Amino acid sequence: MFVKRCGKGNRIFFGIHGWSGDHSTFDPLIRYLPEDVSLYSLDLPGFGHSPRPDEWSLDCIAAEIAAAVTSIGKPEGVTLIGNCSGAIFGLVAMPLIGHLINRLILIDPFAYTPWYFKIFVSTPVGKYAYYSAFANPIGRMIANLSLKDHRTEETDLTGSFKDVDHEVAYRYLKLMTDIDGISGFSGIRHPIDIVYGEKTFHAIRRSVEMWKGIWPQATSHELIGAGHLPIEESTEALSRFVFRDSATQAKTSY
Repeated sequence: MFVKRCGKGNRIFFGIHGWSGDHSTFDPLIRYLPEDVSLYSLDLPGFGHSPRPDEWSLDCIAAEIAAAVTSIGKPEGVTLIGNCSGAIFGLVAMPLIGHLINRLILIDPFAYTPWYFKIFVSTPVGKYAYYSAFANPIGRMIANLSLKDHRTEETDLTGSFKDVDHEVAYRYLKLMTDIDGISGFSGIRHPIDIVYGEKTFHAIRRSVEMWKGIWPQATSHELIGAGHLPIEESTEALSRFVFRDSATQAKTSY
């Protein structure tokens, strides 16, 4: 699986992109990397430079994420950053990599699959509807316009679907719906920070409360002015939060 490294520091951060993304999802953060940080980011199986998985199952995706994390050669002390659905797949991999992780950062993470995504995989015409909305330029334009209240004027919520392998993206959507609730993640006791945009979806706001319901140690942080794409929309503020040193982290509460 393809993994990119930026920076040469000893503090290790590992990013997992979301639906339709790739390793470049985390590129906006590069200009704000502290000197003591190394930021790794991957292409999930089937996206970017990574080949498709051997099978379309949560276990297979988790195993490949675990292999990518362990391949960086750091025995412990990794901060795992999951963006949107990438947060969920990171959590699925935690039984395999939890001993290597010292902190989890979840950016705009869904705790459930909203109905407007479920219709793409649970109805007879769902796949056709998906391709009409995301594989078609006009469909993407209409979808982006309809979501203007959940993004900044400069960002495009459907732009990443322009060059994606849509069969792969559709498969990941189906995998997301295979996750049976979030109670299976309740045993995670790592420090957890949940970051979300002020203008994000209602489903994300509801999800934040659901996550905090199963993780008493979790903190949440709202990025003012950002929508569903905080990495693009509030890069500097997000980077300060993500890369803050351990001493600052211990003193900060949200």
